[in-house]
Amino acid sequence: MSLSSKAHSFSVQRLIHLRFLCPEDIAEVKQLCAEWFPIEYPESWYTDITSSPRFYSLAATINSRIVGIIVCEVKPRSRCNREDVDILASHYPSNTMMAYILSLGVVEDFRKHGIASLLLDNLLSYLTSGEHNDCKAVYLHVLTTNLIAIHFYERRNFRIHNCLPFYYSIQGTACDGYSYVLYINGGRPPSTFIDCLKLFGTFLSKLQPCALPHHFLRFTQGLWRHLVNGTTTNAASSREVHCS
Repeated sequence: MSLSSKAHSFSVQRLIHLRFLCPEDIAEVKQLCAEWFPIEYPESWYTDITSSPRFYSLAATINSRIVGIIVCEVKPRSRCNREDVDILASHYPSNTMMAYILSLGVVEDFRKHGIASLLLDNLLSYLTSGEHNDCKAVYLHVLTTNLIAIHFYERRNFRIHNCLPFYYSIQGTACDGYSYVLYINGGRPPSTFIDCLKLFGTFLSKLQPCALPHHFLRFTQGLWRHLVNGTTTNAASSREVHCS
């Protein structure tokens, strides 16, 4: 980005006011979502995101006009869709909180000025504050063809968790999706085969030949616990999209 572009983006950001969505915003948010996203949301969705305390729904405004929004639901693991339960390692209890980004969008004329980053940063600051440190992961679903959104999240350390074949229905056509996740507040993913190899390598590096039987038994027990704690599951349900 050139110096002039950076200066322009900075001047735009100085005009931005952040506030939470309210029921009076429904008509404006409806229009924006129709422009941004290929999915039609039910009326109840707009009512929920503008009034329910379950949702963190933040708007970026310039001169009272909404130019960007982020909508996130913070919920216990037990209320996640089946395809998302295995985002966290299985030893986390069912009441462990997770944050699901339903939507992130910016008006086209105001893109590439850091507004999407500003909205996401505010959400992450909220989720990593002391009173919310029981939230262990932030995740989302995105179309595999939405490369702009994918690159946006990858630049912010989100990592692909799963491929979701035929996850979306766009105008009657089945489309694939990805789930992306960012672990926060000490959250950890399920164990993988690579994790087990690393554990085995650590074990070998500390071996003393005479103590081999004893150490091997302890390692085997530890590896079994590691695998059990990293059991995974899979499946499919709700669909959300992103436009940054």
